[in-house]
Amino acid sequence: MKQALSWLYRAAGALAACFLVAIGLFVLYSIGGGLFGYVARSADDFAGYCMAAASYLALAYTFAHGEHIRVTLLLQRLKGRWRRGFEIWCLGLGSFLACYLAYFAVKLVYVSYILGDVAQGLVATPLWIPQLGMAIGAVIFAIAVLERFVDLLRGAELPPDSSDIRADR
Repeated sequence: MKQALSWLYRAAGALAACFLVAIGLFVLYSIGGGLFGYVARSADDFAGYCMAAASYLALAYTFAHGEHIRVTLLLQRLKGRWRRGFEIWCLGLGSFLACYLAYFAVKLVYVSYILGDVAQGLVATPLWIPQLGMAIGAVIFAIAVLERFVDLLRGAELPPDSSDIRADR
């Protein structure tokens, strides 16, 4: 199961990287069009859609690799079971919030699909399509946070606090 989830997080990270490349291509298309007197219609809309997808799809990958910014002001002062308890409490709350986000992101896609919402730009894109990347990313992120929460409940090692991390990392 761990290997499958690890693969899922890497796949989401790779997909996020593809969306970042797409943002660059849309920006180049827009700039290039301006240089040659061509108006790149809706390039900024599609770059925005790619930005949303890249942001949400990268959440699980960065969380699984411990690269999210963590507020450790209190955690670094706690030791032993107090730190473990607080870490579990934080991950429990984080799991709830991540699942809440995932639920409403999926609901947003569903409602947009049912209502037939379209973008108001020059290209009438059905909104559920660009929202789908956000929803998928939110669901994978919720899975990643829940996995870490369950691991800690089952006795897994705590991540090192900021005072334990060496500068040459």
